Amino acid sequence: MKKIGILGGVGWASTLDYYRAICEGAGRFFAERGTGSPLPVPPITIESVVQAQTRALRGRPGDEASWAAFDAVFREAMLTLERASCDFALIASNTPHARLHAIREGVVMPILSIFDATAEATAATGADRALVLGTAVTMQARNYANVLAAQGVTANETLPQDEIAEMQMMIDEDFYGGASTTAQERLLRFCAKHAEPGTAILLACTELPLAFPDHIDDVSFEAGGFLFVNPSAAHAAAALDLALAEEKAG
Repeated sequence: MKKIGILGGVGWASTLDYYRAICEGAGRFFAERGTGSPLPVPPITIESVVQAQTRALRGRPGDEASWAAFDAVFREAMLTLERASCDFALIASNTPHARLHAIREGVVMPILSIFDATAEATAATGADRALVLGTAVTMQARNYANVLAAQGVTANETLPQDEIAEMQMMIDEDFYGGASTTAQERLLRFCAKHAEPGTAILLACTELPLAFPDHIDDVSFEAGGFLFVNPSAAHAAAALDLALAEEKAG
């Protein structure tokens, strides 16, 4: 099995879910092959950054230079995973992927993009349009829209700044560290306000899927009358597929 590097801590709750999903998925794979207990899991190294620090280092949209300090924290974490002999790595968070082009500079180890995994999963639902929900950084960027377009899916235009601020506040108040009791209700109200019928709603912050604990590992699912895509689940599944590539080929 290939060794996985996970860059976590943004936030810690979603980091746990990535680790659990990969390990449980590996367990199911080997159990189906008749492997005895204890079931193997891929070797994994986690490098956890401090969200209170990285949030303060966020730059300004369209100003590359303002992101230098933010990029440097994630780049150094990736280099730490590279020195730990990880075969590839992934960031257990959507937001830093908007800076992946800069973070990966000087990093030889492959970094698995959440955008690619999510675009494939969205196209597989048959939807031709998507509403991308996430942090202010994710919703202001066009990364998801550009990758989805290559799959024939039109993403939402950037929402008004006050609506983006509302989603960021929702993530901070209801989701960071685990979903509150009102998280699902508040999220569904936001979806009802902004999602047209037939839209695939991308839960493009790794905390947002916590609102639907029964679907935490489902790449796509329906809830509250809406079609959701879980980028975290798609990303973790892609990482597991890559880690087990030789075993599956055999």
